[in-house]
Amino acid sequence: MEITVKNGGPLLEYLYSSLAPQSRTSIKSLLTRSRISVNGQVTTAFDYMLKPGDRIDVNSNRKATFEDRNLKIVYEDKWLIVADKRNGLPTISTGRENEVTAYSVLFAYMESKVENGRIFIVHRLDRDTSGLLVFAKDEQTKLMLQENWNQNVVERKYIGVCEGNFTHKQGRIVSWLKENPKSLKMSSSPVDNGGLRAVTHYHVLEQRKGLSLLEIELETGRKNQIRVQLASEGHPIAGDKKYGAHVNPFGRLALHAATLSFRHPHTGKVLTFTSPMPFHL
Repeated sequence: MEITVKNGGPLLEYLYSSLAPQSRTSIKSLLTRSRISVNGQVTTAFDYMLKPGDRIDVNSNRKATFEDRNLKIVYEDKWLIVADKRNGLPTISTGRENEVTAYSVLFAYMESKVENGRIFIVHRLDRDTSGLLVFAKDEQTKLMLQENWNQNVVERKYIGVCEGNFTHKQGRIVSWLKENPKSLKMSSSPVDNGGLRAVTHYHVLEQRKGLSLLEIELETGRKNQIRVQLASEGHPIAGDKKYGAHVNPFGRLALHAATLSFRHPHTGKVLTFTSPMPFHL
């Protein structure tokens, strides 16, 4: 990594600002391990005085490549990662020993890339749902995204295949969702039962052979929201045995997080990502 100095000052302080969100401890370690050079000369002096135009070279000697058959990085900057996960990969551990998750894969990647590198979960997808996920590289970014999630998210769309044909080509489902603490299964009520209010919009794209291809947009984000609400309408997601599906034409849960558009918490720029549909009618 090469940095051109814009404003002079002590080397360590300049590295703190230039290499954020990398921890101060790991940045100091780069200096003490002779991984920093200025204008071609290695230096370990924290108080080395930089001048505008100086060239800093950072050699962390760390693997920075990423390759995983179940997870693809579609965007990365110094604050966050957007990944596209395959179905069957959980976002975070369910408690099983040595379980491979999207979180564990990206945590290992960050450790290989930056000393003391970390990763933080911003939101989740069900194990059997594929598609786009956002992770933060520092806690501040995570909180900035989570605390203003509904305001930051511009668009969040899923593609799903449901059982049965719809009378109306588009609709809005409003219900209250509660989780059974024993079965961990969600239930949907059309009236307020003390659960969490959930709102889902859908648009029928195609209907064939007793199945319907939907574009689904979330107004809220609750656990299993799309699955339980569509099942309660008599249209379970194909392959979703948990919520009453009778057919499994694709050998998987037919639900995919296809579009995600959100406002970057630091730059304010709207980022838009799409992931191709992995199943077709």
